[in-house]
Amino acid sequence: MMVIIGAIVVIAVIYLLLKRQESRMVLIGAGILMAIIGGKPMAALDAFAKSMTNPGLITSVCSCMGFALVMKYTGCDKHLVELIGKVLKKMGFLLIPGATIATFVVNIAIPSASGCTAAVGVILIPILMSAGVHPAMAAAAIKSGTFGSMLSPGLVHNAVIAKLANVPITDVISRHMTADILAMLIAAASLTIIAIMLKENKGHAPEIAADADNFKVNILFALMPLIPVIILLLGATKIVPGLKMGVPHAMIIGAIISLIVTRRNPTELTKSFFDGMGNAYANIIGIIISVGVFVSGLQALGLVKALIAVMLKSTGIIKIAAAFGPFILAMISGSGDAATVAFNQALTPHAAEFGLTPLNMGSMASLAGTLGRTISPIAGATIIAAGIAGVDPMEVCKRNGLGIFIGLLVGMILLLGF
Repeated sequence: MMVIIGAIVVIAVIYLLLKRQESRMVLIGAGILMAIIGGKPMAALDAFAKSMTNPGLITSVCSCMGFALVMKYTGCDKHLVELIGKVLKKMGFLLIPGATIATFVVNIAIPSASGCTAAVGVILIPILMSAGVHPAMAAAAIKSGTFGSMLSPGLVHNAVIAKLANVPITDVISRHMTADILAMLIAAASLTIIAIMLKENKGHAPEIAADADNFKVNILFALMPLIPVIILLLGATKIVPGLKMGVPHAMIIGAIISLIVTRRNPTELTKSFFDGMGNAYANIIGIIISVGVFVSGLQALGLVKALIAVMLKSTGIIKIAAAFGPFILAMISGSGDAATVAFNQALTPHAAEFGLTPLNMGSMASLAGTLGRTISPIAGATIIAAGIAGVDPMEVCKRNGLGIFIGLLVGMILLLGF
């Protein structure tokens, strides 16, 4: 009976999330309700309190978002995007895949898909259109690169997996890096082929002109958003052992170097860093707290235990569920965060029972959720890209669908051993 009640609540939660209700409210409310029905009302509140002080997640996510806001304050993010735009203009037939790859790289430094799309799209979409690329194809080229955040130490999913697997965040990124890059290259190649087949790669009269040449790029400023990522990669790969450090350390060093290079007001820069940290806690850690309450409710009703029992009878199900569950939910809801974090917190701790490692299972769920959001017509980033290009969001997703789906399958093979 409890399992049936839990299933009804989960369906209601999915429905409300699809209706774009406030996800934190929905998840916390459902978690408390299930905990009460399961006779363990304090379990939900205990989960809330525990998630509030999760050191591994808070330090990584908040410091990364603080650094991101510093980059916005100093204008370094704009210099990076403008530099990439100037290079792309000289790439000829490689313009479309180049735009996807460029967006992917920028998304590592600016892990927010919407923020990255807004920053990159306003520069690169006009450049693509001025070169004769169809507006919908131009928007699709940008949107298909917005899962570069998988390689960002600030991505919440990387922090969640690191905690579950009890490994550094850099180890998590290293594990799924090949799958991420291959998926991006497949998406870029697929989009290029589709553009050639539909004759959307050239010949379309530009409706808006590119004006990137009016902006003078400072190379040093453009390099600043990449400093923490470079530090972490060099330290993790032991190329420069002395640079091995935690994510917060790299972010603070990056912010200090940016202050020295840009010579901006240190008071305002400091405020920007802490404003970013506060926003991260409210909007990202807040999701994790809410999911923790929701999962505690599922456990109180015995739904997690029942689901694990079913999956143990057919271990193949969990591989499909890890890939297509978060992918489909993210695609139809426009956000992969809630579904992916819930999956990882509820099922990934039991990965060994399914013959998998938490690192592989969690990475697959995260990649799947991110890819699903990439081709969602109601995702904020899709709407932004489509708006800049002046096209319908569905037209953008139709062009991205094939490459992203193939990328998902490649991820399954690499991470889950299909």
